Amino acid sequence: MTGVCGSLFIVPLYAMIQTRPAGNIRSRVIAANNIFNAAFMVASALITTALFKAGLNTLGVLLVTALLNFAVCAYICTLIPEFLMRFVVWVLASTIYRMRYAGRSNIPRQGPAVLVCNHVSFIDWFVVTAGCGRPVVFIMDHNIYKRPLMNWAFRLSRAIPIAPASEDPSLREKTFAAISRELRDDNLVCIFPEGKVTYDGNVNPFKRGVEHILATDQVPVIPMAIHGLWGSFFSRKGGQAMHGMPKPSRRTIGLTIGGPLPPTTKAEELQVHVSALLSS
Repeated sequence: MTGVCGSLFIVPLYAMIQTRPAGNIRSRVIAANNIFNAAFMVASALITTALFKAGLNTLGVLLVTALLNFAVCAYICTLIPEFLMRFVVWVLASTIYRMRYAGRSNIPRQGPAVLVCNHVSFIDWFVVTAGCGRPVVFIMDHNIYKRPLMNWAFRLSRAIPIAPASEDPSLREKTFAAISRELRDDNLVCIFPEGKVTYDGNVNPFKRGVEHILATDQVPVIPMAIHGLWGSFFSRKGGQAMHGMPKPSRRTIGLTIGGPLPPTTKAEELQVHVSALLSS
């Protein structure tokens, strides 16, 4: 059991170590990791010996090891909380829904990109997070961002609030500046260009804010389409979303990811691409 549980931690960690560093430093990162592994193996042997000499039995040593691992895990989560959130989202999505993905290879393994997606429910971010193999920074309505019960989670995931220029022009400027910083840091940024959750299941006209983002930072834009959430508890089919009791059915939810488009692509063209993915 210790070996199985250890592999659940070690294998993803090694995968991240081999995929996250840039190609020109990857070999050095792996070599440094091997040195640290050897050093900590020696240290763990010495600590285990000391614990046994202190009078602890095998169960006590395992308990101390578990507590130390928990402390390290908690510390790592404070440094990179998005990985914990992605794991939790993936587990919940795979448990609650039957997730189906198409075109996941279109998400670049490295480098910046803008993701655009239809906005069919209040958990679209949930589906996109589960379907992308990388952390995603979401642009969201400032009124939802400010809700007390959820604001901590939005801040933890580095979500960026946005407001119409007519409501808060200063916040809008800060939003575009924050988006630019994320893209220049080689991150993925997801925006729902419709600006609101659909009331009829159709794709609403895309707003031109996405064009402003792409004009500032010349990065690829990737169209995406979510299937299967219209009519769910979190959609606006039949009126207000999240009203009444959810139906106890395990829905099949799909995320179709299209190929990257140039940054010169207009909002209307993006809408056409997303609509085509939705009907595919």
